[in-house]
Amino acid sequence: MKKEIIFFSERSNINIVEQLVDELSEELQISPELYGNILVCVVEAARNAIIHGNRLDPHKQVYIVVENDGKTISFHFRDEGSGFDFENIPDPTAPENLEKPFGRGIFLIRHLADATEFYRSGTEIKFSFQLN
Repeated sequence: MKKEIIFFSERSNINIVEQLVDELSEELQISPELYGNILVCVVEAARNAIIHGNRLDPHKQVYIVVENDGKTISFHFRDEGSGFDFENIPDPTAPENLEKPFGRGIFLIRHLADATEFYRSGTEIKFSFQLN
């Protein structure tokens, strides 16, 4: 199974990815725990692409490819931003960062997904989950 979704960089379009996860969960009979992990990661990736990548520019788009081979489900997000240094992200659990209202998305994705990779200077992220 392979699905492709494209949407403009508006906060309200995060609902599209929430609906996607709901549909996939039903279709693939994903466990509640895995559903929660996938939902958090997909919403964070979409939010990062819209807000940080495309800087809320409603003319820029977010591209998502979802693939499922029966054992693994993967999500590949791409934005039209300039990228970021994904190797040097501040640790949100460090005392000086605990009170900040942002900076946890990549941390959560890296800890909840089974595998995470970045491409094209950080304008693309791919993460995956084992289904069994």
